[in-house]
Amino acid sequence: MTSEPSSDAAPGTAARALSPATLAVTAGRPPHAPQAPVNPPVVLSSTYVSTGTPAPGDLLYTRNGTETWSAFEDALATLEHAELPALVTGSGMAAIAAALSLVPPGGRVVLPRHSYQMTRALVDDLRTRAGLDVDLVDIAATDATLAAVRGAADGRAADMLWVESPTNPMLEVADLPALVEGARTAGALVVVDNTFATPLGQQPLVLGADVVVHSVTKYLAGHSDVVLGAAVTSDPELRARLHTYRTVHGAVAGPWEVWLALRGLRTLALRVERSQANALELARRLAAHPDVQEVRHPGLPGDPGHERAARLMSGFGSVLGVRPRGGAAGADAVVDAVRLWVPATSLGGVESCLERRRRFSTESPTVPEDLLRLAVGVEDAEDLWADLDQALQQAARTTSD
Repeated sequence: MTSEPSSDAAPGTAARALSPATLAVTAGRPPHAPQAPVNPPVVLSSTYVSTGTPAPGDLLYTRNGTETWSAFEDALATLEHAELPALVTGSGMAAIAAALSLVPPGGRVVLPRHSYQMTRALVDDLRTRAGLDVDLVDIAATDATLAAVRGAADGRAADMLWVESPTNPMLEVADLPALVEGARTAGALVVVDNTFATPLGQQPLVLGADVVVHSVTKYLAGHSDVVLGAAVTSDPELRARLHTYRTVHGAVAGPWEVWLALRGLRTLALRVERSQANALELARRLAAHPDVQEVRHPGLPGDPGHERAARLMSGFGSVLGVRPRGGAAGADAVVDAVRLWVPATSLGGVESCLERRRRFSTESPTVPEDLLRLAVGVEDAEDLWADLDQALQQAARTTSD
């Protein structure tokens, strides 16, 4: 018999016997008591009644913490198997900035060459302002990545290994257990951006990673209506430093947004299951389409990340990389021709979105000019396919004229 979830248990330890899908529904709820609310209420207050010297954990001022955050933070910690509550932030970039603040001035970071473009932009900014030393690597090349962490080139070991898996937007899959073990042996902190995989796909803290970050905006909230982030760790010292960064830098979240994110989290498993199934079906069909020259998706047996994803992850994800024929012009023509798919730069919502990634000047120069990133939603797969197929055919006619 599985254990009953309890809001009194420590975050990350409650009801471990339950499946992640069940935890997404049950974690962070009020106790089962007569006349208690089923859902935690949203509290709209910027400050709290307080006299005397505040004790640690006291509610004092909402920039420091609020019960409206706590329910979401406990739920995310449970899903990530963290021993401490997560820290919700005002955006995914706020969480990324908080994690990168753990690197000392002049420190060294090893970063995937294909990372979220704004992570790269922030690292470039820190390179200029704080003397950060940055080493870009192919995160799928485990030996080369760990050599960079150890400082094989100059003997200077890295302070932090930053991991995305799958990467954005090229969908490379990292060997997380090997990278975590090797980086920690070298004395480097390991931070994993788990936005694409979600806690349903992998739990990096279980493997020994130090910090996990999320763009809560994406799959966790799931409805393209909030902008939030989160950082998660089981290390009390690291959490204290991250909490201080959030408080001092004002990287705080609004209570309504966090309440909406918790509401969205309840259907995470359903949404991810449907969008992953759609993505795999579309990847198979696109791989055979005459107007497509390449498809990247870890669910395809021929994909470079397939074996690793099948071994290390609980699903293949809901994002595709597609290169239609006709180069960048062909890719732009596909975006112009879709009617059901939304030309937009986000992912993880219920709606399917697509865009050409190199339209951004901050995108990695090694991303192909013609790469379309398809973020697959929960619509009917046949409807999504019909729209893509007609768009590809129309684009092929346009670029061949």
